[in-house]
Amino acid sequence: MGGAPQGAMRVASQIWQVVFASQTLQVFCLTFRKKAQYVVVQAQCRWIFEQIQSKISGQRLCPNLWHRLKETHSPVAKMTTIRTIIVMARAKGWSLHQMDVNTDFIHGDLLEEMYIDQPPSYMDQTHPNLVCRLKKSLYGLKQTPKVWSDKIGQYLVTSGFQTSNVDFSLYVKKTDHGIIVIVIYVDDLIITRDSDVDIFDLKKLLKQKFEMKDLGKLHYFLNIEVIQSPKGIWLLQRQYALNKLFEYGMMGCKPILIPLEQNVKLSPDEGNPVEDTTMYRRIVGSLIYMTITRPNLSYVVGMVNQFMQTP
Repeated sequence: MGGAPQGAMRVASQIWQVVFASQTLQVFCLTFRKKAQYVVVQAQCRWIFEQIQSKISGQRLCPNLWHRLKETHSPVAKMTTIRTIIVMARAKGWSLHQMDVNTDFIHGDLLEEMYIDQPPSYMDQTHPNLVCRLKKSLYGLKQTPKVWSDKIGQYLVTSGFQTSNVDFSLYVKKTDHGIIVIVIYVDDLIITRDSDVDIFDLKKLLKQKFEMKDLGKLHYFLNIEVIQSPKGIWLLQRQYALNKLFEYGMMGCKPILIPLEQNVKLSPDEGNPVEDTTMYRRIVGSLIYMTITRPNLSYVVGMVNQFMQTP
């Protein structure tokens, strides 16, 4: 951790304080357990965008544990669901609110018995040979997203919400005054209802269970700008497009009115192969995401998407 910027050091300190405060770690000596009963995981810390994350390496797993680690899929809200909820809120005159979960991945409960080395700069100098037992999930574990999704899903169900059969990240609760809707995308929550008072009460309830940040009315979600007004709701990706133009070195390009000339046909047998295929796939992937708010690009993006294998 030496050489890390001071700002990053403060971020790391805050995150580890949250980890210890949430009782994620428990110091335990390996010699007290039989080898067949635990998993030894060495965790090393590295700096990523001035945030500390757990990089799992050198895993030594019990043979029968792989069966329990296979279920790592974490459901996230479909973009179709998000758009539908926004349209419904507009049609009914409801307001859209947003919440963000702080350090969401350390809230999930682990079913496996796992250990990590003591975090650097937080090592107990009197007992350097002891290790920490993971009582909750931690960044870097493959099953972490799933256990977090299960954790918040179970809490919402016990609070009276029902999971949608169409989208497992959509939760609906019926009350005497109407319904309240929650859409979850990893650590971002969209909440809507006809009454702002009921939304405030729900936010208070969620904050009591999880460490959450109230972001107020929905304005920016998954790189999509949301503008709410009495005249309607607009979805924009202007900043996302500018970021991608800068990332791909295309800020100096001139805009055009149409994305593709008429009667243009692309063939895999014409032209020279693209040297950087990874960059091509990244650009096409960014364009696919742009079609969320720019459906007029769908046809052109579909054409270039056909050559992802051998551009």
